[in-house]
Amino acid sequence: MRNSSKTRGGRRVSRRIWAVSLGAVLIAVAGTTVAVQSASARGRHHPRPTAHHGQPRPGTPAPTTTTPGTTTEPTASAEPSASADPTGTTDPGGTTSPVATTSAPSTAPAGDTCARKGSAAAEVKITDVKLPVNVKGYGQESDTEVLPMAIASSPGGTSWLAWVGTDEKVHLGQLDCDDELVGTPVTYDGFDLQDVQADSKGGVLLITRKGDCGTGPLCGGESSPCNTMHMIRFDTSGAQVWDQQVTNLTDSRQGYSDGARFVWWYQHHGRLAYDGENYAAYFGVAITVKNGSCVDIHEGDRMQVVNATTGKPVAGKGFEVGCSHAWTSRIAYDPTKKDFVTTCATDNSCRIAQPDPYRTVAASTCDGTLFNGDLVLSKDSGYWNAWSQGGTARLAHFTTGAADKTVTPGASTQHPHLVPYGADRMLLTWGSGSSTQAKVLDRSTGATVGAALTIDVKDHNYTAYKDYADGSVAYPAEGSTNGSIKVARVMPLS
Repeated sequence: MRNSSKTRGGRRVSRRIWAVSLGAVLIAVAGTTVAVQSASARGRHHPRPTAHHGQPRPGTPAPTTTTPGTTTEPTASAEPSASADPTGTTDPGGTTSPVATTSAPSTAPAGDTCARKGSAAAEVKITDVKLPVNVKGYGQESDTEVLPMAIASSPGGTSWLAWVGTDEKVHLGQLDCDDELVGTPVTYDGFDLQDVQADSKGGVLLITRKGDCGTGPLCGGESSPCNTMHMIRFDTSGAQVWDQQVTNLTDSRQGYSDGARFVWWYQHHGRLAYDGENYAAYFGVAITVKNGSCVDIHEGDRMQVVNATTGKPVAGKGFEVGCSHAWTSRIAYDPTKKDFVTTCATDNSCRIAQPDPYRTVAASTCDGTLFNGDLVLSKDSGYWNAWSQGGTARLAHFTTGAADKTVTPGASTQHPHLVPYGADRMLLTWGSGSSTQAKVLDRSTGATVGAALTIDVKDHNYTAYKDYADGSVAYPAEGSTNGSIKVARVMPLS
């Protein structure tokens, strides 16, 4: 490792260079970091943790320069890239026009209300959904891999099921009240899937498409590919309504252009949230910064808010760069505050934090085992954030900063999942061999309620459970073959 540091304009710049092995490829990476607010708010970035599953740990400092030059890392901003365009007439990526789907819209399920029966103890129903196109990505769970599938709950209790096919397309189908596929799935261009959310008029997909890096040149290392992230609005039949890029590449701004925001080869996963009028996408992003005659690539996260009706970015909402370097970024909508809430794992002081501005939720260390889990609204006030350190899950309750309560629920995992479960409870799940373990927790206190249960599906590090209005929750899991997806539904409690 080579270290050097100097002060520029009152801001301390530290540079570290690592050699990280990715398969058979040796990649030289350097992280350039800047204290941009205060020593306590954005202190020195620590070296990135050891790789997980042989892959670079999320939050790795980006491949950057090995050539001396002047460089300034982007700072957190209260305005999204669209803020210069209050009318939304020009979007961040220069595209809002719909693109045609490659198959016919599906037929909506008969009826719009699912009457799932509750019971005194949590019961699990598993449905193996057969698909017309095989799923890509089973058995590959690092932060660099394609996310195979995602599920969304519709207001009436039915579901939207999305998956990445072996044809390198994203497919979207509808499930009825019995979690069976109905109609013909719709196909969208996109080689990676991040999330899907739904509302009474349809929903939104968050997907990744191939982009163009351009010529750069890079100051050192390598950072390709330079892809784009898109929010795609679909109607109740699954047909596209609008397509909004939430990175900012255009014909004239490519990945290696100064100021570019794009999606690259690691830590690009994202999540969606809905406030009744707007959808917010929160995801990992690559950040291009000019450094003399070349460019450096950094890494952080980005939150972009888009109007559900028009598909236009909402001025004054979101942020261009939140946490840096960041991984496992999570988002929820708080109807009381009428605002989106976000948390991340970051190597900025090695913690679980709220970005824009930085506020520590849970202090930790960068030892290769720090991961964020999921973010859930508490029943009374504040939020529960699941996270893990040293292979042990924790729940942090917080409102606007440091946790006021920490619960250790007895889950040995690096990747805890948390989801609301009815009005008063939440469900904590984690992988255990070829199955999933789960505990029902009180959403006010975090205390365990009742006996633990086993869900007979394989866990995935980055796939989310979704809650339903009837009090059930559902999870899309690896199917019996790559031609199916198992939908595990934890039925409502009475």
